Amino acid sequence: MSDRDAAFEAYFAARSDAMRGTAYLLCGDWHRAEDLVQQTFTKIYQVWRRIQRQDAMDNYTRQTLIRTFLSERRRGWFRYESVGVPPADPPTASAGPTEERLVLLEALVKVPPRQRAVLVLRYWEDQSVEQTAELLDCSTGTVKSQASRGLAALRGLLEEEKVR
Repeated sequence: MSDRDAAFEAYFAARSDAMRGTAYLLCGDWHRAEDLVQQTFTKIYQVWRRIQRQDAMDNYTRQTLIRTFLSERRRGWFRYESVGVPPADPPTASAGPTEERLVLLEALVKVPPRQRAVLVLRYWEDQSVEQTAELLDCSTGTVKSQASRGLAALRGLLEEEKVR
């Protein structure tokens, strides 16, 4: 195994689980999240030898993941059949009571993709407005408006759930 492959393997082992969690928040399906992570790391491996700054790899990987997700949504790849099987290995970290978390994740999946990407980056990945704008290749104003609209949509979906 070359040094290049060993370095990539170490990076993949260290970061794939975190990226899988982010991908799940974006698409709401563990199997789809696995596919997104695999596509993302395949793209990264293809350019691995040209990457100069290893310290910026997390941002580059996150940006690649988000762009892969958004480009698939544009192409209509998101029309896949869901069998509704619960994930075999849910994440270990819990942010609150299970029922509330499930309701929140279900509502997040219904938020439009671009707004969902902003919400995940800003509030799950704890990125600043500037970092999010850089990752999504847009202005800070766009990030702010997408976050505002996304939060409003999420609140509306959660209010609908309360009424039920």
